[in-house]
Amino acid sequence: MTQLMDRPLSRPKWRSPRTLIVAGVLGAVGLVLLLGLGLAAGARTSLRTPAASVTIETAHPGVFHDFTTLRAKVVPRDVVYLDSLEGGQVAQVLAQAGDVVQAGQPLVRFRNTELELEVLDREGRLAESITQLQAYEKQLEDARVENQKQAAQIDYDITRLSRDAHRYDTLIAKGYIPRQQYEATHDELDHNRRLQPLQASMNSEEEALRQRQLPEIKTELANLQASLGVARSKLDNLTLRAPVAGALTDMHLNVGEIKNRGERLGQIVPATGFKIEARVDEYYLDRVHIGQTGDVDVGGHPFALRVTRVDPTVKDATFLVELAFEGPSPKDVLPGQQLDGRLTLGGDRNALILPAGAFLERSGGDWVMVVDRGGHSAEKRRIKIGRRSAEQVEVLSGLAPGERVITSDYTGFEKIDRVVLTN
Repeated sequence: MTQLMDRPLSRPKWRSPRTLIVAGVLGAVGLVLLLGLGLAAGARTSLRTPAASVTIETAHPGVFHDFTTLRAKVVPRDVVYLDSLEGGQVAQVLAQAGDVVQAGQPLVRFRNTELELEVLDREGRLAESITQLQAYEKQLEDARVENQKQAAQIDYDITRLSRDAHRYDTLIAKGYIPRQQYEATHDELDHNRRLQPLQASMNSEEEALRQRQLPEIKTELANLQASLGVARSKLDNLTLRAPVAGALTDMHLNVGEIKNRGERLGQIVPATGFKIEARVDEYYLDRVHIGQTGDVDVGGHPFALRVTRVDPTVKDATFLVELAFEGPSPKDVLPGQQLDGRLTLGGDRNALILPAGAFLERSGGDWVMVVDRGGHSAEKRRIKIGRRSAEQVEVLSGLAPGERVITSDYTGFEKIDRVVLTN
């Protein structure tokens, strides 16, 4: 009996230390996994929004029309600015904004006493310099004439004395003339013969000097005359004249006003037609080039355009494009008139098309909210787009034909993974 009561009891296998350790480890791992799944589920954020507040479009195969819309403005093809050349007080206003003026027509007369005195002083000094140069030029001419006279006189004396000496050689042998007269004639003849080469050399040197100085004098005289003309033209500049014919605009002056030199007074628009200026989204900066074509609607009729200038300076996320009419400018357009048009960027081609929308501003086309089949929610998905226009987006990857996408504004969607669409 006692032996039966003292029999040792066996421990179940599941209560062995090894089994308990393994069970504990597995339990800890399971708990970690559960916590991780719970955190992952909590990291996905969602937003509830009424289905009626969003726009949903379907991606579909179609033809991508590669263009961008233009909100254009009509501007004159040429503009000539009118600036105050000398400035002063407005003495007379001879034309007003809106007048059609002819080239050379006086528009404004100024009064500038200080300038008038300055010009008079300048003219006096220039006139004095011109007079001095002209006097020196006359001195050179007078010296040339005098040298020629002296050379001619020597030649004459040699000729005359040679005849006398020849005659006296015969008479002295016969004793008909005094020796003193004979010797004086020969001495004078020898003297003139020695003077002749000296005079010729001096004349040659002075003529060479004169020939070098005359062009310099002529050039300096021409410069002084030009300076004199410029000085006098300053007074002419007190009368502002129309440089070209056209319509006078933006000029509003009153008698007595003071205008400084270089100040803008107005402008003239010649009758050379009009051009189009449009600001285009900077997204298309590397795709717009000179020579590309487009059109603009004027009075319900399209008019062909061609890009003539692209200004790459970006301002307010846009850059400036100038376009010219392919033919004559429409007759019923006015400067400053706003027109709608389109600019062709490339050729049409088949692609997966998604209608353009406000979503592009927030996502940049890198991701979209794809609506499920039931239309109850939308999930964020990465996509890749190609070309885009004001109406279409070319989808390269990330969407399949028939899938629906929220294309309205994505404000508040940046950190959202799922949008729940409510009724």
